[in-house]
Amino acid sequence: MKVTNIGTVFQLSFMPRIFPVNCYFVEEESELTLIDTALPYSTKSIINAAKKIGKPITRIIITHAHSDHIGALDMLKELLPSSQVCISSRDALLLEGNSTLLPNEKNTPIRGGLPKNIKTKPDLLLEEGDRVGSLEVISTPGHTPGSITLFDTRNQSLIAGDALITRGKLVVSGMMNLLFPFPALATWDKNTALESVKKLSELNPSLLAVGHGKMLMQPQELLKIAIAEAEKIFYK
Repeated sequence: MKVTNIGTVFQLSFMPRIFPVNCYFVEEESELTLIDTALPYSTKSIINAAKKIGKPITRIIITHAHSDHIGALDMLKELLPSSQVCISSRDALLLEGNSTLLPNEKNTPIRGGLPKNIKTKPDLLLEEGDRVGSLEVISTPGHTPGSITLFDTRNQSLIAGDALITRGKLVVSGMMNLLFPFPALATWDKNTALESVKKLSELNPSLLAVGHGKMLMQPQELLKIAIAEAEKIFYK
């Protein structure tokens, strides 16, 4: 595991040179919020990283319910029973193994590694505009129907799950990147994903942190390029 710290954000990256899977700590005054839980074997490394920072993990927020973002959830909840587990109300259905589309959703199968036999039940269901500590919940559907992004109101950092991918280069979820094609193959609705990224770009983030790839500081120009490239492909 590799740990990278920029401001209030700590990136914990597993297999960074092969198949990067990231989760994050957001540091609050006296506690840590964990965003996503990476892979099943990540539990010990996540706990040890928190000990090195010297603050307790009091919240676990899931950006979306794919298996590489919830892998260590059950084990962490068992070790941290008082931690508050949060996920969007929409992806809470995926977390419990229900991949049925809702009546208002595009009739496209939900893709990617979906949960199987997750025991943990969310403590808090999130909606657009909710606040969890310093983090504001931004609804960013596309990769999954209930994907969310967390926006740190103190410093404009974005932790965006798989709304975007930075492995190889910055691309919108659903754009095929031959250097790292897996998120594109696991995206539910690429047009919805593009609209979500346009919304994120309007927030003028100071930092972009995603599930796969390195963090980007001042990503605005790269976001514009990624949006323009996606528009050419998606709007044909």
